[in-house]
Order: sequence, then structure tokens, then C-alpha cells
Amino acid sequence: MSAGVTTTVEELRELLDSGQAPVLLDVRWALGDPHGRDHYEAGHIPGAVYVDLDRELAGPPSPEGGRHPLPDLANLQAAARSWGLKVGRPVVVYDDLGNTAAARAWWLLRWAGVPEVTLLDGALGAWRAAGLPLESSPGATKPDAETPGPDAPEPGDIVLRPGGLPVTDADDAAQLAVTGLLLDARAGERYRGEQEPVDPRAGHIPGAVSAPTGENLAADGTFLPPEVLRKRFEDRGAGDATGIGVYCGSGVTAAHQIAALAIAGFDATLYPGSWSAWSADPARPAATGPLPS
Repeated sequence: MSAGVTTTVEELRELLDSGQAPVLLDVRWALGDPHGRDHYEAGHIPGAVYVDLDRELAGPPSPEGGRHPLPDLANLQAAARSWGLKVGRPVVVYDDLGNTAAARAWWLLRWAGVPEVTLLDGALGAWRAAGLPLESSPGATKPDAETPGPDAPEPGDIVLRPGGLPVTDADDAAQLAVTGLLLDARAGERYRGEQEPVDPRAGHIPGAVSAPTGENLAADGTFLPPEVLRKRFEDRGAGDATGIGVYCGSGVTAAHQIAALAIAGFDATLYPGSWSAWSADPARPAATGPLPS
């Protein structure tokens, strides 16, 4: 494991072979792709449980909370128990997109007090590259089913408590951009305001520094080595910052940035509303261009 953030394919395989299997969560999601469950049913790591990011890892969208506000704790706990989470049992999460979606589950469960949660380094691509098998489950139980299907996990008993990881609101994010370091995890063209495909306005929070999430990863989808990530963030001011905050479009890929920062040895706080909430408030300024402003 790297800084308690990741589990390698080999480590996961050993755990599965040992009979001490972790809870495996498949968080198949991508912006603009509503077919995550279909992708899961077509092929997933044996024993993995599908997690619906929009429905289970976020609350209802609103202008104030953004597109993916934090879920109600009671709802998150009910979902986590339905995935089979139990006290003392480790959790490994993955997606098929370099963990840029799965990191939302990693962050949320850490925030909610679950200590042993890791990302499968390299995500599903690393599992495939190792030549390991997938299982399919066509017609698996849908979220609105009245009774769980035959392959549903045994319900868990986990008790969630918020506060395991820090969060910030819009006012504090704006302050971090001035007195600390606020990283914008979106693609560079969205940061610069050249395009904005989903949110009300283009641009970025004034003073924020561009650090696209995709640059945390090597070509094979694994995290870059800790020393490389550390230099990446130090080059953006992390070494001297009194505090580090991260936002993205809606608080999803920013969680991946926080995982990368943790691997590099930095603590960071999440602005859950992110640009989707900031840009929906006409009183909040928007900056454009390639440099912090």
C-alpha cells in the first residue's frame, strides 16, 4: 500500500486468495455516461458490489450544494450497509477510469470514519492487464428492486460518523486561495474558461491554481510515484502553503486529487460544492486565463 491510500492488484489478489476478502466496491461512473450499472453487469472483479455515484454517493443536486453535494449521513450509512460494510473489514474501491470516480467513495468513507479504505491502483485496467478474470451479472438487482437478488452481499453493520476528513465551504475556499493554496482539479481548458460543458459559468475561483486530476496518473492509470507527485504539488506551492484546498466541477475528481496529495505527503480539504455551486451563485466572481488571478 502507498501511504494507506492504494492497494495493488497483487495485494488484492493475495487477500482474495487468503479467504480474508475485503468489501469490493465498483464505482463505474463518468461525466455524461449514465450507463455505469450496465458496464458493471458486463464485467467486474468477482465479488464486487456496484455503487451508484449519483444516487448513493451524493445528495440531490441544487444550486447551493452543486451537482454532487455530500449525501445525508443516514442515507450513506444505509447504502454502506447494503454494500456489506462491517466494522473492522477493509474496503477496496475501483472504477474503470483511473479511480477518478472511485475516489469519491474512498473520500466519503474516510470522511465518515471508515479507516481501512483504499483505491485499487490502476483501477479495473490494472486487473485486466494482469490477466485476471471478470464476472458478469446481467439482470442484477436494480436500485428500485423490493428484495435483494441472490448475489446481494450480506448486510453490514457499519456505523458512520462524519469528520474523518476536512471539508470547506465557498467562503473558506475563497480565503484559502488567498492565504493558502486552492487547487482546481478540472481540465486546463475548463480552468482557463475556454469551455464549460455543464456548469452555469466558465472560469475558476480567483486565486486558484490549475492542477488537472489526470496528471496524477501514469500512462497505465496507476498513481505516479510519491516523489513525482510531491514535486508536482510543490511546484504549485504546496510545500509552503499554510493550508491546501481542492475543488473540481462537482466534488468528484477533487477527491482523486486529495488521494494523490495524501500519497505525496500532504493533507488537503475538499470543497464539495466545487465549481458547480460556486458558478451558480452570481455574487461569486469568476476568473479566466492561464494564471491565478
